[in-house]
Amino acid sequence: MESGAKEEGKVLGYNSKKVKKVAILSTLAALLDDPILADVPKKPSLSDVDILINVELGSAMCISIFKLDGTSFDVAVMNSATVKDLKLAIKKKVIELEQSKMGHRHISWRHVWANFCLAHHNGKLLDDDAALHDFGVRNNYQVHFLPYVVSKGSGRHSKRRKHRFFHGLSKLS
Repeated sequence: MESGAKEEGKVLGYNSKKVKKVAILSTLAALLDDPILADVPKKPSLSDVDILINVELGSAMCISIFKLDGTSFDVAVMNSATVKDLKLAIKKKVIELEQSKMGHRHISWRHVWANFCLAHHNGKLLDDDAALHDFGVRNNYQVHFLPYVVSKGSGRHSKRRKHRFFHGLSKLS
């Protein structure tokens, strides 16, 4: 009888771990469905929760990002964040939104940042290493996308050279 009780205890112990995990996940799902926690992502990482706590404490800011189609979304970054940090937060949020709507979809962020820039009060946020507070971006401010074309003077987008595969053969004939 005792061996049966030990065996049953092992089975209950194994099942209790599964039960605890299921209970924690169901509690987490119930908490995330609460309207007060609507800004927490469905599968939050530790950094997501940390930034949201810092927003509540005042050491991080929530910024509204307006897209060209008129829609917007909010991202949270630390008060000491740079433009690059804001771009990474935007990338993470957009990927999360796209995943929830349409599943996996590839976005070329190199193309996005080459053709569009972020702006605040008509000031373009072009320097990735500059702090957001240098541009006057504060908590609950709005940043929007603008079409952006790099000038020829910067040398970044020069005329493309023609690739002539047979250019050496034309001299012979």
